Amino acid sequence: MARTTPPRPVDVTALFPELAPLARSTVRLHPRAGEPTTADSSIGGPLLWPADEPWPSCPEHTGPWHRGLAPDDVRLRRRILAEAWARPRADGEELLTDEQRVIVDRATKKTRIPQDGPVPLVPVAQLYASDIPGLPCPDGADLLQVLWCPFDHAPGYLPFTQLRWRTAADVASALAGAPQPSVIGNDDYLPEPCVLHPEPVTEYPAPHELPEELAERISAWEEQKEEAEDGEADVYYQYDLAVAPGSKVGGHAPWSFSDPFPMACGECGSGVRPLLTVDGVEWDGGSGSWRPLEDAGHTGHHTDGPACATYLNIGRGYCMQLYVCTTSYDHPHVQNMQ
Repeated sequence: MARTTPPRPVDVTALFPELAPLARSTVRLHPRAGEPTTADSSIGGPLLWPADEPWPSCPEHTGPWHRGLAPDDVRLRRRILAEAWARPRADGEELLTDEQRVIVDRATKKTRIPQDGPVPLVPVAQLYASDIPGLPCPDGADLLQVLWCPFDHAPGYLPFTQLRWRTAADVASALAGAPQPSVIGNDDYLPEPCVLHPEPVTEYPAPHELPEELAERISAWEEQKEEAEDGEADVYYQYDLAVAPGSKVGGHAPWSFSDPFPMACGECGSGVRPLLTVDGVEWDGGSGSWRPLEDAGHTGHHTDGPACATYLNIGRGYCMQLYVCTTSYDHPHVQNMQ
C-alpha cells in the first residue's frame, strides 16, 4: 500500500516567499513491517550481496567476548510483547505468562556472550535507484546498501557505518544468508525487516538554518497564532512545515538539539550533501501532521504501530544523518546525530 503525506496545513511560501528557493525534495521511505527479499528496497531486510565478497565486520569489536544481547532473543521479546499488548485481557490478568517473562527478562539484561571472530555488521538499509527518485549514486551504480555495527562507537555514541554502492546486474551469484552477530550492544540498533513505500515530498530548512530576520518573522507569526488560538497554535513551522520527520533520502538536515555547524569531507575538505536519514519514528505523537493518510488513527508512540515499525532508536529518540562528499563517492562519508 502506498503512503501519502497530507498536504501541509498552510502554504508557507505564500506567507514567506523567501523560502521558495530554499525548498528541497526528499523521499520519505515509510518503512512498514514485512518480508522484503534481496530484490526489494528495505530497512532491515536481506542485502543483494555477492557470494564471493567477504561480509564486512567491525574493526573495533573483534571478540572473542562482548557484553550485550543475543539478536534472536531480542526479536523473540519483541514478538512476545507485541502479541501480548494486542490481545484482550481481563481485569487483573497478567500481561505475560511466567515462561514469557523469563524470555523477556533474558532479552533485556546484557550478559557476556562469546563471538566467533569479529562482529559482523548488521544490514540497515538497501535502496534501489529504481525505487528512490533522485537517489545519489556513483556513475553506473543503481543500488545503495548501508550496514552498521550494533554497538555504540565514540565519538558521538553512534553505530559505526559502512556504505556500499553496487550495480545490481553485476551480482551474478548472491549470498544465500548473511552472518549474524552472536551479540549486539544495543537492541535499538537491530532493525526489524521492513518494506518501503517511497514518497517524494517538499521540505524547507529547519529554523536554525534560516536567515535570522526570516526566522524572527516566522516566530512572530507563530506567536500571533498562539494568541489567537488560546495559547497553542495549530501549526508550527519547525514541526509542520519545515523538515519531514522519519527515515528519508536527501532533503534538509533535521537540526534539533544543536545549532548547524559546517561539515566537510574529512579527506579533501569539500562540502558534503545529505544522503540518508535514519529515524526510528516516522511522525510524532502530537499533531501528527506528517502522519500518512493511510495510517490515520495510529499514534506515533515509540513501541507500537506503523510509526516505529523498524524498532530503531538513535540516542534518545533522535536520528542519524549520513552525508557524502560532493567531489567523490570514494571518500569516507560523514555521520551526525540530531
